[in-house]
Amino acid sequence: MKKTSKTELVMTNNRLDKLYNNISKHIDIARQRIQNSVYTEMVNAYWLIGRDIIIEEQSGDNRAEYGRHIIKELSNQLTLKYGKGFSTTTLKNARYFYLTYPDTIGQTPSVQFKQSLGWSHYELIMRVSRSEARQFYEIEATENHWSVRELRRQIASLLFDRLAKSRDKKGLLQLAYKGQELNDPVDAIKDPVVLEFLDIPESHKMVESKLEEALINNLQHFLLELGKGFAFVARQKRLTFDGKHFYTDLVFYSIPLKAYLIIDLKTHELTHADLGQILMYVNYFDQEIKLENDNPTIGLVLCTKKSNSMVKYCLGEKTKQIFASTYQFNLPTVEELEAELKKELAEIKEELEYKKSKNKK
Repeated sequence: MKKTSKTELVMTNNRLDKLYNNISKHIDIARQRIQNSVYTEMVNAYWLIGRDIIIEEQSGDNRAEYGRHIIKELSNQLTLKYGKGFSTTTLKNARYFYLTYPDTIGQTPSVQFKQSLGWSHYELIMRVSRSEARQFYEIEATENHWSVRELRRQIASLLFDRLAKSRDKKGLLQLAYKGQELNDPVDAIKDPVVLEFLDIPESHKMVESKLEEALINNLQHFLLELGKGFAFVARQKRLTFDGKHFYTDLVFYSIPLKAYLIIDLKTHELTHADLGQILMYVNYFDQEIKLENDNPTIGLVLCTKKSNSMVKYCLGEKTKQIFASTYQFNLPTVEELEAELKKELAEIKEELEYKKSKNKK
């Protein structure tokens, strides 16, 4: 009997590894399709349950009282047959789900709903009051494979509103129907940047090195806040020229934008010196570090308070490449964002009036 040589054994093992990897892919794809199918069918089932409850309610004399009665009785009977999962709360959610996504255009439920989103995802999304925001979260949760926990955090942090803040009506509609598309640096910028995952009191005074350390220790959460396609590159990246050393706080790379992102952390109100510093960092990266195929480096100063006028007058044309955003340690409210938006609109109005008065002279 011929002995198997070491070379033949290695070749056999390599072929087995290749076969194993190929078969594993088939199994993984099949399981994912099954999981997606389960998600879709359960979402469809809850939609149909909600539809049937609404139809039955409409036949009752006292609809509110009758509705409560049938939901309670349905819950008892379904729980007896299927066990947990059909509480009165779940049935009320199914009812609300149908009201949120009515079959107004003759589509079947499976056409309306994203295949990779489960019932738990839709329980969160359907509570978003505005249809354009709901559409946005559906698209982003699907494309980014957000878990229910990640989706909850993004809704609670008002991601749609923070991205929509700097967009005109056309940009807002694009955000709603296509999700977050990264075509220009401004598309990746959020204001404010929400750092509630650091679990730091809003009134807490923190030095920049400690804030940087806290972000590094919670890098996965920070990457989620930064958004799609960012990869961590360096912390305290040293830049040397004229015999002096300078250090950038955090450096990331945006794969969709094909550009470096330098983040400079400030635990105080924005100053012109801060903008001069980030401008120097960006110019250095553009001239010494970025490759030929990279797009211009993006700079972002995170501060406690900022002035849009200071940013504009200090940076000029560089405002398309360098930005300043505030950060906060708690989840924002709609009222807070509205107040900030009114402040920005007031600044724009004041500037326009100044230009008009200057032209009259």
